[in-house]
This record gives sequence, structure tokens and C-alpha cells, in this order.
Amino acid sequence: MSVVTVQLGQCGNQVGHQLFDVICSDALEAQRTYSCSSCERFFYRSAQGELLARAVMIDMEPKVINQSLTKAAKSGRWKYGDTSYFHQKQGSGNNWANGYCVHGPRHREVAEELVRREVERCDRLAGLMAMMSVAGGTGSGVGTYVTQCLRDIYPKSFILNHLTWPYGTGEVIVQNYNSVLTLAHLYQLSDAILVHENDTVHRICSQLLNIKHISFSDINTVIAQQLGSILQPVLTADSHGVYSRNPLGELVSALTCHPEYKLLSVSSIPQMPSSSIAYSTFSWPGLLKHLRQMLISNAKMEEGIDWQVRPLAGSERTRSLTGPSFNTSLANLLILRGKDVYSAETGGFEDPALYTSWLSSGEAFTLWKSPVPFNKYEKSATLVSNSQALLKPLDNMVGKAWNMFASRAYIHQYTKFGISEEDFLDSFTSLEQVISSYSQLC
Repeated sequence: MSVVTVQLGQCGNQVGHQLFDVICSDALEAQRTYSCSSCERFFYRSAQGELLARAVMIDMEPKVINQSLTKAAKSGRWKYGDTSYFHQKQGSGNNWANGYCVHGPRHREVAEELVRREVERCDRLAGLMAMMSVAGGTGSGVGTYVTQCLRDIYPKSFILNHLTWPYGTGEVIVQNYNSVLTLAHLYQLSDAILVHENDTVHRICSQLLNIKHISFSDINTVIAQQLGSILQPVLTADSHGVYSRNPLGELVSALTCHPEYKLLSVSSIPQMPSSSIAYSTFSWPGLLKHLRQMLISNAKMEEGIDWQVRPLAGSERTRSLTGPSFNTSLANLLILRGKDVYSAETGGFEDPALYTSWLSSGEAFTLWKSPVPFNKYEKSATLVSNSQALLKPLDNMVGKAWNMFASRAYIHQYTKFGISEEDFLDSFTSLEQVISSYSQLC
């Protein structure tokens, strides 16, 4: 089954390009069965035998799309289709309302037609993955509108939204408004929302990868590698030795069992400069011990893990949004790749103390495996978690947006495009309910 990726805005197109590059490099180096499964999932063959990405690129400015088209073609391994993209000459001005109310409806037919073509190229559609940021105007506003259209046209298909969360210090003055409006709407449309925080990925680049002058390309590469580790072929408990067919459906089924809980975060281990890999050895017990502690202490990387955090009895669990506390999970998906993968002991992730009391650990924990190494690591593990990990950044973002809204800052920039104050209030109410639900996981 195939995944159609819809890349929206500058960030969505940059991350999407990196993702296809990572997937193609990994697939072409692997054994035939794995490689064929990966290529069928993400690419199709042109009449000339070239690998073409199952992707649609949409932006209101041409620069990033043109760069992505050129880089992909120059790679010599894969490329985008000649008619798989659409751009305009003027952006959305970092304004969600401009993207959602103006550019989205104006270009709806073109966007729907591009997606329809890609869907019809699939023998069987696994689902749609929309990639976008939440801070700017096109990715967030047009991205939300396009997701709404996809939900209308493909009501029974899985839709996963991948969101890049802005730096907390701020890239755009109205980024918190854009983020609130995006998340509130996507919560009603998407089956799952997978989030990467720029601040976290920046720290990984700095502290683990030792990159001195960090670029957006470095950040996008880390995000793409983590996404690739999730989406590449795996063996599941019921796949009977055959690589899984529906990555999005299986991901959603494993992690989002309740419509009130759709926020997913990712942690990967190990992460180190490629120059250090040859001099490093990894064991499954060591990797999984660190990854489990990263989960329960809500540490997104190995450095800075709080080893003092331990699972508590239900009556002792804190619901505070501040300070180091136990990170309660609703569901976890563990993906192991590499040598001796069948010998890995994963019982630590099946501990009922990690999970909410109203779901058994047998239902809450899912394990995928592949003996094929990924990203040049002999052994690697990725954890996709539906937990309280995003509770604090979400609460901070909603709080900042509310403070601006209370002082009526920049509201006119949205109302002039058709977003009313009631729309803002509805979005705040929706996300405050999400915050409340995650806060009460125990």
C-alpha cells in the first residue's frame, strides 16, 4: 500500500524533500524485499524507469519548490513528478487567515486535482500525510484548508499531519495565533498529529551531532531521519514475516485509540555524528534502558536524562505542568531496527505503571521490528509516544496566544480576512479541552 505525501509551505516542502532523500538512500542500500516494499510505499516508476516521489508540493511562493525539484533531480536516485507541484508568486504573509480564507479556497481545485492524480497512481492507498509548519501562513493556513478538503474527499482514508513546531523564542510575532488556529482545526480533521519541536531538534544538532553552525537543513535532516525510522518497512506481530502493508493505518491504530488524544511525539536513539558511528558499540539492553528513561522523564535526547524519575502509584502521580514529573503515556509504539533485533528484551515498555489506568499495557504498547539497519546504525530504536510529552509546550503556546488575544494585539490582521473573534475563542476552548484531557492522564 502506498502513502501520498502532501508538502505544504516552505517547511513542509523542505522536510518532505529530506524525507524522500533519506528513504530512497536507505531503500537502495537494503536487500531486495525490503527495498521493493519501501519503494512501492513512497515511489512509483516513470516510463523511463525513474523513481518518482508519491508527493504533491504546494506553496504560495516558488523558491523552495524550485529548489526541491532541482535537488531531487540532481540526486540521480529519485525526482518529483513534472506535474506534481503548484506555487504562486506571493506568500501568505505569515497570516493563518490569509492562507485559510483566501489562498486555500482560491486554489482548491488545483490542489485537489494534484492529490487526486497521485492517489489514482496507487494500486492501494494506505493514507495521506500532510507535512507543514504551524508558525507561518501557507503551511498552517493553506495546510489546514487542504487537510479539510482531503477529509471531505477521502473520508475513510487515514490522514496523518506532521507538524513542525516553532522555536519558543519566536520566529514570527503571530506564530502562537497561527499555531492555535492550526491545531484546533486539525484536531477535528486528522487521525493523528505527529509533532517535531524546533527547539528539541536544535538541541540534538548542537549537543549530540556537534554541529557548530546549525542550519534549517540540519534540523530538517534530523526530522526526516526520525520520520524515516518510523515509516520504513517493518515486521509487526501479525505480519507473519512479511513487511507491513499500511504504515499510516497501523500507526494510527496503535497510538490514537481515543479522539481526545491525537498528539504524538518521537524519540530516537542513538544519535551521533556519522564520523563517530564506526567507533561506537551499542547493546539492546543499554539502548532500551536509556529510551525508557527518556520516555518517563520526558527527555527528548540522551543528554540530560533525569534518572530520578520513576513510575509512581496512581494516587501519587502529579498532574503539574511545571517541574520534573513522570510522563504518563496513553500508548507507545517502539520500532527496533538492526542486528540481533529479535533478541531485544522490551518488557520495560510493557510495565502498566507507564500507562493510564483505563487502558491495559497489552493494548497500549506496540512493537515493530526489522533486521535491516537504518541510517548506518548497527542497532537503533525509535519511540512514537502518545503521552503528556507535548502538554507543557502546548500549554505555553496557548497561554501566550491568549495573552495577545486579551490585549487585542494583531486581531485586525485576521478579521480582515474573515476570521472572527468567535473563531479564536472556539479554538482556545478546543485546545484547553485537549490540555485538560492530557493533564488528567493517570
